[in-house]
Order: sequence, then C-alpha cells, then structure tokens
Amino acid sequence: MSDEAALEVLGAAVDSGVTFLDTADVYGDGRSEKLIGSFLAARGPNHGITVATKMGRRADPHTAEAYTLSWFRAWTDRSRENLDADTLDLVQLHCPPSEVLRRESTYDALDVLVDEGRIAAYGVSVETVDEALEAIVRPNVATVQIILNVFRRKPLEQVLPLAAAEGVGIIARVPLASGLLSGKYDEHTQFADDDHRSYNRDGQAFDVGETFAGVPFEVGVAAAREVADLTPAGATTAQLALRWIIDQPGVSVVIPGARSAAQAVANAQAAALPPVDEETLDGLRGIYDGRIRQHVHVRW
Repeated sequence: MSDEAALEVLGAAVDSGVTFLDTADVYGDGRSEKLIGSFLAARGPNHGITVATKMGRRADPHTAEAYTLSWFRAWTDRSRENLDADTLDLVQLHCPPSEVLRRESTYDALDVLVDEGRIAAYGVSVETVDEALEAIVRPNVATVQIILNVFRRKPLEQVLPLAAAEGVGIIARVPLASGLLSGKYDEHTQFADDDHRSYNRDGQAFDVGETFAGVPFEVGVAAAREVADLTPAGATTAQLALRWIIDQPGVSVVIPGARSAAQAVANAQAAALPPVDEETLDGLRGIYDGRIRQHVHVRW
C-alpha cells in the first residue's frame, strides 16, 4: 500500500486504543519500520506506543550460524536507524532454526544487546509449541510470539500456563488464520499470485503453518462458516475470533493485521466485547475438534 494509506491505518489503530505495534526488519526490507518511525515521530515523544520488531530473517542463507552477536548488533543497529530509536523496545528472534533457541550463547548475546543499550528487552517468535517451551524457561526472555487462534489451540495446553508462571508475555499472531476467520472467503476466493495465501499453501516459501494457520483452505472455509453461525449479534466473526484470544489467560497482546483504517478500528473494537460465553466456547471447541484438530494439532 502507499505510505499515506499505511500511516492512515496506523493512526486509526492508535486512535482506537492500540498501544502495541509489531513489525520486522524484513517487512518491506525495512519500509515498515521506517513508516512506524515516522508515524511515532509525528506523534511526539510521549506517544505511549510499544514497538516490537524482529531480526534474523535477513540472514542469507537463513541458518543457525547467522545468529551471532556481531550480526545481532548489525541487525539491531539497522532497525534503530529505521525506527529512529536509540533503544528498541522489544526485539524478537524471527522464527529462527530450533537449534538457535537451544543454545546458551544465543541468550548471552541478547543479554549483551541489553547491556549495551541497543534494546530494552528481547523475545522470540516461534513456529512450534516445543520451541516456545524452550524459550519460556530462559531467565531473561520477555515475550514469546506464537500462532494462536480458534483454529490453533495447542498453545493453550502448556505454553500459556508456563508463560504465565514464568512471567513471560504471550504475543498471539495470525489471530484470524490469514483471513479465514473473517468469514469473508468461500471455496472460490482467489488470491493474488504474490500473496502467500496463493504461493505458500504447501509450504513452498516458509512454514505452511503461517498460511491459514496450517489449515487446508477448503476445510478452513467450511469451519469458518460454522464459527460465523456462533457470532453474537452486533459483532463480526473476526471480532469474535479476536475476543476469544483476548480471553485466554496468559495472552498479553493480539496482533491482527489491517489493510484499511476501517479494519484497524473494527479489530480494536473486539476488546470492548464481553467475554465469550460458555455456550459459544463449547461450540468453538466442537468445531476445532471435529474439523481442525486432525490437520494441525500434532504438527505445531
């Protein structure tokens, strides 16, 4: 989208009460960070927004060997320049190889970045429950970002309880299953060739769990219809899906995307809905168990 449209989305979100922005150094090769930096500069020093960025995906090839202190310094210095920030609020390792999360040297290097004032805190973005559990028990990990939605419920079993016990924040991503849980798609919906919902359905480009939360498209469309039938009056299906995540004990923040100011406002309004009632919770659980579990639960 244009810079003007992006800034309009950011403004609508923040004006609606959003206080957390998630980005990464590879989004638009730094363009996302630069837009957020200019947006916050215009808002003034007391904007009250936390910005979480990510690093690691600039490595080519993307291997465990790239996750070193020297590269951490280079990547964070670039993000500091893009965001026009002396100290980054939160830096997350961007779905690194599992080996990276098992190495003590990874966390030692991240601690150095904190000591040097480059970053205020660090976390990890992960693909699997096992990766999340590995990171949560590290003493200085502040956050874990993981896919969590009504179609990806496995983190409820161990990840959220352990994170709460360890004082680690949970950032829930892909909350609408790449739009499936907006309730707006059907079996005939077509996506652009450069949209990951076209080119990554079989995991050709990156982990297939990032596209439709790993749910086969036709299965997800049918399940989303059933979710829509449970949506209370006065709410959208997307808002119900977001409210469900907000209600989960241990979740710190949910990061839905928005391509328009209206979407940003509607997403933020999910926080004003009442908690999801027991009958609806039972219905959502039944949809997962009946249609979705077999496709995703054992994989991530």
